[in-house]
Amino acid sequence: MEKSMKDILQDVVAHTHALGFLPIVKITSEDGTTNVDSMADDRSVILSATTHTAVTEFIGTFGMPNLDKLALHLKNPEYQKDAKIDVVTAERNGETMPTHIHFENAAGDFENDYRFMNKAIIEEKMKTVKFKGANWNVKIQPSMAAIARMKLMSAAHNEEPTFNVTTKATGGVSDLVFSFGDVSTHAGEFVFQNAVEGTLTHTWSWPVAQVQAVLNLSGDITMSISDQGAMMITVDSGMASYDYILPAQSK
Repeated sequence: MEKSMKDILQDVVAHTHALGFLPIVKITSEDGTTNVDSMADDRSVILSATTHTAVTEFIGTFGMPNLDKLALHLKNPEYQKDAKIDVVTAERNGETMPTHIHFENAAGDFENDYRFMNKAIIEEKMKTVKFKGANWNVKIQPSMAAIARMKLMSAAHNEEPTFNVTTKATGGVSDLVFSFGDVSTHAGEFVFQNAVEGTLTHTWSWPVAQVQAVLNLSGDITMSISDQGAMMITVDSGMASYDYILPAQSK
């Protein structure tokens, strides 16, 4: 079943703006694929996503700024039933480019235009960081129970902006362990997943708020961790595959 423009926009907003740290999106459509890129202002999270089916209305490269405004239009009761939500294009330097999204209610008496950012501006504002890839030492599919346990632990250590990740061997089996605090503070740790394949020889730190926000998204979630200091959380929403890459942080 073909997804509507509203479905696609809601999916993108839910996986960017709704997280609270991805304020702007870059759309690139080429060779029959539609890519969605974003980055946190502090570079704590880099997003690279691809829709499962190309969005034909998205042509070329453009930006989606002010995602809070787009989110409001999508939630507006006027646009919930039989509304027209269309991508509008214009000729620019001999090329057809999307310029904005036009929202219009069923009666035609309530309208809004959400304006895109042109290619030159979005490429200046958000230079795409090419992730060179990593050797993923540990790869898991986190359970809902593990994510709930992380919430409990982080609530007990809400003064800690980061948490540590390592593997610990018990009885010849490696467990993936998350820890908060250190010897000079209140401290806690728990097994996030038992019996993982692979080991981590370094202990790296990652931001609590960003990791939890991504883990709270709905969809199929895979977490990959590299001993080189990178974490990738992949969320498949059914419409797109979103790769959230988090460089390790120094504590």
